[in-house]
Order: sequence, then structure tokens, then C-alpha cells
Amino acid sequence: MDFILLVLIAIALAMDAFAVSISSGIIIKDVKLKHALKIASSTGFFQGFFTFLGWLGGMYIAHLISNIDHWIAFALLLVIGIKMIFESRKTDLDEDKKINPLKFLVLILLGIATSIDALAIGLSFALLSVSILVPIILIGTVAFGFSVLGVLIGNKVGQFFGNKVELIGGVILIGIGVNILI
Repeated sequence: MDFILLVLIAIALAMDAFAVSISSGIIIKDVKLKHALKIASSTGFFQGFFTFLGWLGGMYIAHLISNIDHWIAFALLLVIGIKMIFESRKTDLDEDKKINPLKFLVLILLGIATSIDALAIGLSFALLSVSILVPIILIGTVAFGFSVLGVLIGNKVGQFFGNKVELIGGVILIGIGVNILI
């Protein structure tokens, strides 16, 4: 497979992770580089891992989940998005009750939700007999880079607009979920 095509696929796959990372950067009040790296490590890992799983599972896995994969991603993003919308209404006194994108379970859910489409890409690679090592590394690395950038952008936007941006971030996550369904 052509390297430029692989890069374009990696960028396309990274867009969900980028949007989620922007939302995460909005939520985190005092972003440090380690926060961006933590979120990016999750999204990058799951993008690469799900590509590998899709490739490994081939037609068998695609046949089993092809009817529901979009519903899984939608449900995860919908729940997180709705929670963010409700949390945007909370005051600073409620800060400790807000969703924390740095918590392990949230990182896992966001990583999985933004990587379900990578299963289909991995399957495509298997059907095309593409060697999988370079695509996995490239897809994971691009998602990682876009996620670091997304967290940093989200933090700057969040500082400027406050809780209103958290509301927008929740709507964006739901929009991504709806887009996956469509």
C-alpha cells in the first residue's frame, strides 16, 4: 500500500481522537504536557491496537460486529457528551464531581469510542493483504500527535470561554457519535 495513502488514512482516523482531545483539554483546568501525553497515549494506543485487532480478526470479527460497531461508538460518545453538557452547568463548587478525562476508565472509554472505525480499517488491510506493522505504528503515532495538539488547543479555548466551551465539547462528542451512525 502506498505510504501517502497510509498517512491519509491515519489522519482520517485521528480526527475523532483530535475532537475528543479538544474536549478533554477544555475540561482540564490547568493542562500540563503530562496530561496531553496521557490522553494522547490512550488514543494512540487504541487506534493502533484496534487496527491490529481488525487485521487479526479479518472477516470473522467484521461479520460479528459490523451491524453494531457504530452503535457501540455512538453510545459511548453519547454518554460522555451528555455528561459533559450537564457538567457545563455546574459551578466551581461542583468541580470535583465533573468528568475527569485523566481517569483511567474515562481514558479507556474515550480510546475505545474513537477507535472503533480502526477495526474496519484493519479488516480492510487484512483483505488487501497489507503488512500490518507500518500501518499500526503510523496510525497510532498520528492519533497520538493529533491528540496532544487537541488537548493543548482545547485548553486554550477553554480558558477563553469557560464552561460554555465544555457545553460545546459535549455537543461535539454527541455530533461525532451521530456522524458515526450516519
